[in-house]
Amino acid sequence: MNKHISKEMKRFNYLIEETGNAYHDMSAMLGVSDSVMQILYTICDYDDNYRCPLKEICRRTGISKQTINSAMRKLETENIIYLESMGSKNKDVCLTEDGKILAQRTAMKMIAAENDILDSWNQEDVNKYLELTERFLVSFKEKIKIINMD
Repeated sequence: MNKHISKEMKRFNYLIEETGNAYHDMSAMLGVSDSVMQILYTICDYDDNYRCPLKEICRRTGISKQTINSAMRKLETENIIYLESMGSKNKDVCLTEDGKILAQRTAMKMIAAENDILDSWNQEDVNKYLELTERFLVSFKEKIKIINMD
């Protein structure tokens, strides 16, 4: 097996790690844990009515169910979210009024910062960045299928 990591892949990994660190720093600066920020962010990104299926939060964040459930219990206790049953197995996570206020001072600030960055780029650069990121993702998913077959 080839254990060599290319110079480009090392730089890519560094940039991914540093981006994750920057998101962590912003969450800490805004006074919430990474998992709480990801839950609030996902709800804000998913729906203008401040609700999101629990399954979607798990899928989009990649956070373990145990961590999600722990963070959600804390948020419920703090009157930030409530769960609404959407059938026998499905639940929506909904923000309370306090939750909407918290989301405005945390996740929506992060979203605004991200939007400001992309708005400062020319459209060609935005399109190229998104195209290349998607191309890497699609190719990586294809490699996963091949590796899984071995």
